[in-house]
Amino acid sequence: MFKRLFITATLLLAPSLAHADWYEASSKHFVVYSDENPEKLKAYTEKLERFDQTLRFLTGTPDKPLSPMMRVHVFVVANVGEIQRLYGGSGPAGFFDARATGPVAFVPRDDGGNSLNAQTILQHEYGHSFMFSSWPSVVFPKWFVEGFAEFVGTAFYRGGDDTLVIGKAPEYRAYGINRTAQMPAERLLKLDPKDKELDTQTLYGRGWLLTHYSVLGGHAKELGAYIQALNEGKSVEEANKAFGSLGQLDAKLNAYGARGALPTIAVPAGKVQVGEVTMRRLSAGEAATMKARIYSTRGVNEERAKMVVEWARQAAAPYANDPGAQNELAEAEFDAKNYAAAEAAADRALAADPNSIHALLYKGMAQQAIAKDAKVTDAARWKAIRSWFIKANKLDPTYPQPLVLFYQSYEAAGQPVPKMAQDGLVGAYTYAPFDDGLRFQVGRVLLEQGNIPGAKIAFEKIAYGPHQSGENVSLKVLDALDKDGKEAALKVIADAEAKAKKAEEDAKNKKKAG
Repeated sequence: MFKRLFITATLLLAPSLAHADWYEASSKHFVVYSDENPEKLKAYTEKLERFDQTLRFLTGTPDKPLSPMMRVHVFVVANVGEIQRLYGGSGPAGFFDARATGPVAFVPRDDGGNSLNAQTILQHEYGHSFMFSSWPSVVFPKWFVEGFAEFVGTAFYRGGDDTLVIGKAPEYRAYGINRTAQMPAERLLKLDPKDKELDTQTLYGRGWLLTHYSVLGGHAKELGAYIQALNEGKSVEEANKAFGSLGQLDAKLNAYGARGALPTIAVPAGKVQVGEVTMRRLSAGEAATMKARIYSTRGVNEERAKMVVEWARQAAAPYANDPGAQNELAEAEFDAKNYAAAEAAADRALAADPNSIHALLYKGMAQQAIAKDAKVTDAARWKAIRSWFIKANKLDPTYPQPLVLFYQSYEAAGQPVPKMAQDGLVGAYTYAPFDDGLRFQVGRVLLEQGNIPGAKIAFEKIAYGPHQSGENVSLKVLDALDKDGKEAALKVIADAEAKAKKAEEDAKNKKKAG
């Protein structure tokens, strides 16, 4: 009874966005959606693009061809309150998710003016994505991963001449910047400093300070030597020698941070080329289903899936021939495990737009889920399912997701994965090296193929990355690989997968019993 009332109440919220005019601003690296003034939206997108181009200019990073599907899709919602609802409780003023289906970000139009605002968060997280995309085979210590993201995250546009300024101190990290005792250089420079929740402010603050000291304080050579030594397989202790005495480094950092106004990098508006930003008013069907699309894109659990699919059904009903509306309905039905309905919606989307990659993938995913549930073993049936992923791949060979799904279809069918599919998965990884889940899958494949150096590269970024889990299975894999070899490392993965599967089954049984 209460559940029905809850769903009914949430439905009352959905139509409020249905009558709004929504716009899409499209640039080389970003696609931004908002129901605000289109001129403001265009200017905002131009600034995002300038941020990307400035990072490339400052780091000497080439601008490689990019799948249109892998641009960052930014959804602008009304305020922080809506961000909190979308996030699922108390959380940040905005958030970013770098994944193989395509990076996404959610930001509020009004963030309340806090120093750790949505723009800072977006720039911080984009800094991570930029780092891991630009240097996918390089292992960076956690302090520099976070220090670099903080360094670029506080970038702002100076009034008057619209100069982009990088290197401003993060005021929201002031508490941790000078806490040497909690995070001395000896601990900070470790690949895995094992920071606890209370140390996060200190790790980020001291990481920013050491990054600033290195990049703008005249010590870039030492930083480069330190990172090179780590990636040549030298011990952390040996790599640390690039900075000299660690005790003296702490004193130097404290003195540097106490200097007052620290230097910044000012990049004038004409220094980088932004490129064209095109504007499009969304169709009525796209606008009507936007609220559902935002929540689907964020990702849903079982309860939210039920809520969002009701939104999508109600909003998409008048727009059977609108590919945008039907694509969202297909995704919402799939998330709610209504696979036949998901396939039907994907068919309607394909009837309106035969080249819709999203619809091709969801048609294949729906058919695969149905076949897996029915324990289908017919090879011809599975070949037909894979044909949808192949079609999507032919339309955009640099989009990772069709390659990922093609690989996973063999696991879903309980069939041995051919080398062609394994190589496709590794190819997907080269297009989305920032996706930890994909990196982990590829690490396992490379281990199975006997490519130990490649596997280490895949696992190291996760093991020493900014957001590893408490279990840190990747670190355990690396330890097992170094001590006992490939088979021991594969056993760590198998044990972790078995543990996760049991936990999932226990949760399902508990829910049934409840």
